Amino acid sequence: MLNFTVGPVMSDDVVRAIGAEQVPYFRTPEFSAVMLENEKLIKKFAKAGDDARVVFITGSGTAAMEATVMNVFDKTDKVLVVNGGSFGQRFVELCQIHEISYEEIKLEKGKALKKEQLDMYDGKGFTGFLVNVHETSTGVHYDIEMISKFCKKNGIFLGVDAISSFLADDFDMNKLGVQVMLTGSQKALACPPGVSVIVLSDEAIKRVENRDVKCMYLNIKSALKNGERGQTPFTPAVGTLRQINARLKEIEAAGGVEKETKKIAELAQDFRAKIKGLPLEIVSESMSNAVTPLHPLNVSAYDVFMTLKDEYGIWICPNGGEMKETIFRVGHIGALTKEDNTTLVNAFKDLQKRGLL
Repeated sequence: MLNFTVGPVMSDDVVRAIGAEQVPYFRTPEFSAVMLENEKLIKKFAKAGDDARVVFITGSGTAAMEATVMNVFDKTDKVLVVNGGSFGQRFVELCQIHEISYEEIKLEKGKALKKEQLDMYDGKGFTGFLVNVHETSTGVHYDIEMISKFCKKNGIFLGVDAISSFLADDFDMNKLGVQVMLTGSQKALACPPGVSVIVLSDEAIKRVENRDVKCMYLNIKSALKNGERGQTPFTPAVGTLRQINARLKEIEAAGGVEKETKKIAELAQDFRAKIKGLPLEIVSESMSNAVTPLHPLNVSAYDVFMTLKDEYGIWICPNGGEMKETIFRVGHIGALTKEDNTTLVNAFKDLQKRGLL
């Protein structure tokens, strides 16, 4: 199998070897040391402040999204949500469920957020802002510096879902004034799914401490308290957290976050150059290095996904809903190479010869 999806992605030999080991007991000094090292390296790669903390939740990225909405906002807040696809819509639904007052900036699929759209909400009393900086469903990467300036100007608490863009795109949490950043184990961290990560600034921690959340499992206050000793409130995905530790140390040894981002960017550029001349249209106005969203001009996007999977042993990333037949995505994260790009492009060319692309 050759996996070009955007998660779970392909893992390297080191990560996979840990997955083959027996899972150790975790209420030990040794596991606490692993967790504290995980926190230190995540903070470093996110460029978070010295007072920032990291919470590891055993749950998908949506668990981190819901935990954030529940723990940092309440009924006194007024939140602005960027909704440009499936994951922006998820933030909208979470605000509805938890009765957080919100307004949404609804964007057309594949469209970037423009300054004039943002300026319409200037000085309107918003206290929070939620954005999936990379709307994975459409491949759009929003201008986070523009959003940061808007939030700083208006004194707005900024929460950023960077689940699919962390490590793939430049991101400086402290410089941007981001108060909460989210990511997940199965994206550029290239580990199995099941762990989501929340990085909280000092301001975010104060918000969490001042709220009485009616929830046990997604209570960040409890997670922060346990994290002081390198532990979690409940049994975590121990094996995956050990894999994350190995992966973080790999990235650090190879030159850090800048080198990792450069590697992913080069893979994306290589793929985008190789597909020129094929009947594939890039549909995003502003792309992340993590993924290339494509519209096949002559056939069903879902049919291309199925044929590659069933006949070539190659996985690309399909879409659901109204984008199922029109857009598929090719990821550039995980243990992929430029040679793998060539293999996929050659499969596209073969499909074209067969009249299937």
